[in-house]
Amino acid sequence: MVFDWTVPLVAAPMAGGASTPELVAAVNGAGGLGFLAAGYRSAGEMGRQVGRVRELTDRPIGVNLFVPGPPAPPGAVDAYRERLLPEAARRGVELPAVIPPDRDDWDAKLDALLRGPARGVEWLSYTFGLPEAAEAAAVRAAGIRQLGTVTTPEEARAAAALGLDALVVQGPEAGGHRATHRAGDPPGTLPLLQLLGAVREVTSLPLVAAGGLGDGAAIAAALAAGAVGAQLGTAYLRTDESGASAAHRRALVELDATTVTRAFTGRPARGLRNAFIERHEGHAPGAYPEVHHLTQPLRAAAGRAEDLTAMHLWAGTAHRGAREGRAADVTRELWREALRA
Repeated sequence: MVFDWTVPLVAAPMAGGASTPELVAAVNGAGGLGFLAAGYRSAGEMGRQVGRVRELTDRPIGVNLFVPGPPAPPGAVDAYRERLLPEAARRGVELPAVIPPDRDDWDAKLDALLRGPARGVEWLSYTFGLPEAAEAAAVRAAGIRQLGTVTTPEEARAAAALGLDALVVQGPEAGGHRATHRAGDPPGTLPLLQLLGAVREVTSLPLVAAGGLGDGAAIAAALAAGAVGAQLGTAYLRTDESGASAAHRRALVELDATTVTRAFTGRPARGLRNAFIERHEGHAPGAYPEVHHLTQPLRAAAGRAEDLTAMHLWAGTAHRGAREGRAADVTRELWREALRA
């Protein structure tokens, strides 16, 4: 058995603060598998979070890394910066004029997982691409199992060729960033259940389904379509252990429509449709993480003001069904529903 679980539900790594050690431990305690989000954190911060979750659970845990891509062409974000300057003036913030290269502390994080304070993590998953062959081999030699996130059969082939242990198949219904392996790629629209079938045709690796799985019936459908487990993110955003802000929690039930946008980060990501997206979608270049850094002051100011019209409110298509309560109870309830379905 590849996965050490009694309930085949995975707490998705949600970068930016929504994933917490407490959420990981709660899902693990209910028999599932929790993942920490190392994206946007330094290697030191990642190590401290691993240490905290180890205080809370002795079950296997996972860490997710953002795979760095090539820098955007010079000047790619300049026109978008000019477009956003009036927004910055209204909010009293300054947008960065120069954005240095950012590899999200990739090398230091790998070193911490292999030789440093984060040693002993059982699972390592990748988003936005795949590691180099030598890096994947080093992780394998350390006894860490590897999980690639894919959005197309072509990405699945590449992950399988690298010798990864399993795949997260992310459908277009998923909240937050699409895990396309290149920032500029248009996100696929093949629904999750069909995407699972297409990926199964090119690999025999175990598949974990992700995207819009907000209730037991949806989980059961994904398992029937060939997945061995289901990864849930939005479903946990309103739980007690979630790190989501009060405004984000409120928006999940107050706002209706989601859409895929590059307006906040330069990568396609599904969130609750608001005025910022309506003003700027179609103008943001496919430049990540440059656009992410460019809009950070605007997003921070909107968050401080709890302004739902301008916050980045990542959410999957099943966001209205996100449940309150303890994450362990939500996990058990969802699995009971799936068994009944």
